[in-house]
Amino acid sequence: MANRDKATEQLTEFKNSQTKPDVLTTGTGAPVGTKTATLTVGPRGPVLIQDFVFTDEMAHFNRERIPERVVHAKGGGAFGYFETTHDISKYCKAKPFEFVGKKTPLAVRFSTVGGESGSADTARDPRGFAVKFYTEDGNWDLVGNNTPIFFIRDPMLFPSFIHTQKRNPQTHLKDPDMFWDFITLRPETTHQVSFLMSDRGTPDGFRFMNGYGSHTFKMVNKEGKPVYCKFHFKTDQGIKNLMADQAAQLATDDPDYAIRDLYNAIAEGNFPSWSLSIQVMTFEEAERFRYNPFDLTKVWPQGEYPLIPVGRMVLNRNPKNYFAEVEQIAFSPVHMIPGIEASPDKMLQVAGSPNYFPNSFQGPQDNKSYLESEFSLSGDVKRYNTADEDNYSQVGVFWRNVLKPEERQRLVENIGNHLINASEFLQKRAVQNFSQADPDYGRGIQQVLDKLNAKRKSKQSGVVSSL
Repeated sequence: MANRDKATEQLTEFKNSQTKPDVLTTGTGAPVGTKTATLTVGPRGPVLIQDFVFTDEMAHFNRERIPERVVHAKGGGAFGYFETTHDISKYCKAKPFEFVGKKTPLAVRFSTVGGESGSADTARDPRGFAVKFYTEDGNWDLVGNNTPIFFIRDPMLFPSFIHTQKRNPQTHLKDPDMFWDFITLRPETTHQVSFLMSDRGTPDGFRFMNGYGSHTFKMVNKEGKPVYCKFHFKTDQGIKNLMADQAAQLATDDPDYAIRDLYNAIAEGNFPSWSLSIQVMTFEEAERFRYNPFDLTKVWPQGEYPLIPVGRMVLNRNPKNYFAEVEQIAFSPVHMIPGIEASPDKMLQVAGSPNYFPNSFQGPQDNKSYLESEFSLSGDVKRYNTADEDNYSQVGVFWRNVLKPEERQRLVENIGNHLINASEFLQKRAVQNFSQADPDYGRGIQQVLDKLNAKRKSKQSGVVSSL
């Protein structure tokens, strides 16, 4: 049919590519005569327990839906490769960066964060950006978001933060008081909330957004010398965002907009790509840096730590079995390979051979060449409250130097339109927080709130007078 996109035409294209029908089989590969009837004693009799075709079908059916991810439940994925274009061997010995021109296969899963698996792709939400490199030294998971920062800097707060983004356990509804209460009590969230409520909070699909490792990592070269680093995937398609009204309309018309867009682009041969760069900081620089370089709520200024080009990621294959290849793919920040190690970032701390160790039968053995790099630490062990860090200076830079005037106006409108549903004391606390980043920032939000409150009062008075 005309005017049908690649995703909608998938079954027709599959049919046209086949010369004959596939053979029905069980999960173990045995051919099946029919899948439309069970084995019974006579046409009306009971089903026989020996009917493996039936029990196998039911076993697969009962397990074909895995429990939904607590976060990043809604997502899309694709496959491709990473190609090294610049030599960074002086910083890192990891296999993907071994030599210029080397290609490493990979998988990527993009996602929203707070919504359920059936939620809209265009919701105002950070986007997960998880990359799995299939290397000779094992799988390396670089797990991040489409923002270079996050809401919190201490993992103890993560469950509570996520709970405020989910549903109220009594009403089973999203609750603006839950959201803004936590946000305003933890001012380190101000930076990420500003990103979230700006145009960047609703990317135009997955292809037109950047990705970041977000955390500070450690790179180690062949001589064992380490440096701290941050990873930046910059979209080669250019950044495009949806305005709030566009995002809302797409949530109604095509809630799977981003997944569809990614699938169709790859199916049509329009392979999306991202350029990978790193920022590097020496241990000595980290010791002298004016704020905590492992603070996930802050960026490293690119004027001081410029981007160093590394390579290019290309996505050129759609999944053949979405459930098996994308929904069941698992990522973890602890999946690292030699050359990539954890830093003190608090948010990052998180086949026939003998299956025991040590062993005397040529099973896995120690290999000192893969030992982690050594580094010294000192400090008193205690629970440090991180709420007193500088939470506003970088937000002020984002407001004044990154956003254009029209983007600032949309930012305060987006915050005001969401904040208006929270309790009045939370509105005041939020305005006070944003004002500390820049007085004009808080003033703009207050003006939006005042207009919205005036409209509400006008409507209420109109209702009363009509009565």
